[in-house]
Amino acid sequence: MAAVAQPPSYPPLARLRLAPLGAVALRVDGAWWPRSRSLLTEIPPLIGALPEEWGKIVGVTVNAQMWADAPGRILVGHHVVRLRRESVRRRRYTVCLLAPDQGRRDLLVVPPELAAADAEYLMSAVASYGP
Repeated sequence: MAAVAQPPSYPPLARLRLAPLGAVALRVDGAWWPRSRSLLTEIPPLIGALPEEWGKIVGVTVNAQMWADAPGRILVGHHVVRLRRESVRRRRYTVCLLAPDQGRRDLLVVPPELAAADAEYLMSAVASYGP
C-alpha cells in the first residue's frame, strides 16, 4: 500500500485589523487577536500579516503578565526579531512593534480567551476609527 502525502499544514493567519492610513493620531495602530499566549506561536504570523510599508520588524515589546515565557530572540522569516517582556501595567493590552527607519507601531491585544463577538467588536472599533 502506498503512503498518501498529506498537504503541508500552514500556520493560521493572524487575526488583525489595522486603523486606516491617514487616520488622526491614535494611541494604537490597530488591533490583534492572538489565538494563544505563546509568543513563539503568535509573533511570526502577526509579523507576516503586517503591511510592507511598516518595514522589517526587528523588535517586539509585550507585557510579561499577559504572555508565556519566551526567549529573547526568535527567527521570523529570515531575520532575527528581539522579544522584550516588560512589567509595565499601563501597557498590559498592547504590543509594540519596532522597525528601523519606520519607528514604532502599537497594537491593541485582544485577549485570546475573549468571546468571538466581543473580540470582533473591539477590533472593528479600532479599525473603523478614521479621519
